[in-house]
Amino acid sequence: MRKIEHLGIAVKDLGKSNELFSRLFGQEAYKVEKVEGEAVVTSFFQIGDVKIELLEAASEDSAIAKFIDKRSEGIHHVAFAVDDIYAEMDRLKKEGFELLNDIPKRGADHKLVVFLHPRSTNGVLVELCQDMGGGSSIK
Repeated sequence: MRKIEHLGIAVKDLGKSNELFSRLFGQEAYKVEKVEGEAVVTSFFQIGDVKIELLEAASEDSAIAKFIDKRSEGIHHVAFAVDDIYAEMDRLKKEGFELLNDIPKRGADHKLVVFLHPRSTNGVLVELCQDMGGGSSIK
């Protein structure tokens, strides 16, 4: 793993949260994107080398809607940049970590993503992400 790529924050209202975080960071979100496969709408803020991703549920049965219902708004996941998502998945499986998906998915911000189950990471949802333009391609 190279670095923290972004922190994901679950929010109820993306418009209001974008206004709040714009005031907090002194800048506007650089991107708003709907990720159909995850039923989520995201926005991104660049803070130094790290991004902040705000996530709003696009449907009542999405993972973000369930997270907010159970835990309320707040930090949802920590994402780490990797050069080769497949090699990192293999390494982590051998180390005993439980992956939530066996094949990387297309995520927001032109990334391939895979998540590790929180029960194998002390209750923290961990995301691995790889730029779609570099490293290995989708298998």
